[in-house]
Amino acid sequence: MQTSLISPDNMWALWAFLTGWAAISIYLEQKYTWASKISGAIIALIGAMALANFNVIPLESSVYDAVWSYVVPLAIPLLLFQANIKKIWQESRRMLAIFLLSTIGTVAGTILSFMLLKDVIPHLDKIGAMMAGSYTGGGVNFAAMSAKFEAPGDLVSATVVADNAMMALFFFVLMGVPAVNFFRKNYKTPHMEEVEKNATGNDETQAASFWKRKEISLKDIASSIATAFVLVAVSFQLADFFAGVIPSGDEANMFYELLGGIIGDQYLMLTTLTVIAVLMKPDYFENLHGTQELGTFLVYLFFVVIGVPASIALVVTTSPLLLVFVLIIVLMNLFFSLILGKLFKFNLEEILLASNANLGGPTTAAAMAIAKGWNRLIVPILLVGTLGYIVGNYIGTGLGAWFQTLL
Repeated sequence: MQTSLISPDNMWALWAFLTGWAAISIYLEQKYTWASKISGAIIALIGAMALANFNVIPLESSVYDAVWSYVVPLAIPLLLFQANIKKIWQESRRMLAIFLLSTIGTVAGTILSFMLLKDVIPHLDKIGAMMAGSYTGGGVNFAAMSAKFEAPGDLVSATVVADNAMMALFFFVLMGVPAVNFFRKNYKTPHMEEVEKNATGNDETQAASFWKRKEISLKDIASSIATAFVLVAVSFQLADFFAGVIPSGDEANMFYELLGGIIGDQYLMLTTLTVIAVLMKPDYFENLHGTQELGTFLVYLFFVVIGVPASIALVVTTSPLLLVFVLIIVLMNLFFSLILGKLFKFNLEEILLASNANLGGPTTAAAMAIAKGWNRLIVPILLVGTLGYIVGNYIGTGLGAWFQTLL
């Protein structure tokens, strides 16, 4: 067995690599157009994959385990702190409606894709849960479902490669749809018409436009991280307690199985308690600056780690099938979004942003709104997109549990 240049027990060097490569990936995405099109997530993953396959970094280490055990759980509440359901409903009802209609497409697409491919792709129940969660709100749900269903690391990496390749193509399609005459003739486009008369020549990438420098204080950082730790600690303790007292296995009926799956699950409990906390103390969470940035950086560490165990051969042999799997979900989401959006008389801009928020998350949807100049839709889609962090965990868990019974 070949040894790596950096040994598995060289903790500081490995943490330096994880954080350093995540930072480089973010820098490249915001600096260069080609990197922005690929996405920082796929750069993070491919870089780690290459270094692992060339034996620069080890395939296994307790540092990687720490990312799964501590970093991913902390990222979830940080990204949920701005998901105030009451505020979303008050300020963005119209965008919320098309977002939820678009979610129907994700669910339908995941079920259809699973039924067609469950006999040819291994562990598709786990992958289905991950993609159902991810395509209802973005990468944080992918991370949560990956940890919950304990999908094999190499298959997770192959799925991320397929997912990001598909997303790169999908975002290109979404950006191009407004230029197609068919859609301009058959859908209302008030925001495009407003922008067309005063388009600007901004050279910034979408990522750089979205992640503008913001005011943040030491108190913001301290409060955000401390609150996230408290929520994770309380949620996981409560979930473990309920999992221990609720009958399971042969002793459990369907009701107990369902109850245990909801309140005995660490990630669903974490999601639920965070949402409740945000509803109870909206002013506190709304005034915390930098939570999106902190949470997103932690998710980037996750993307670096899942690239490590990826076998190049497995990615090459497995990703084509996984590409088909995610393609079906993406097409169904876009199809349902366009059809239901037309039926309920939504604008084309609202439909495209809702589909983007479902499949890529609030950040990519907001970035698209910024890039297109649809300024009045930036805040609504950002607010509504954060709802996907909540909904996605429940949808992914539900479909994953159902899929397990079908294999």
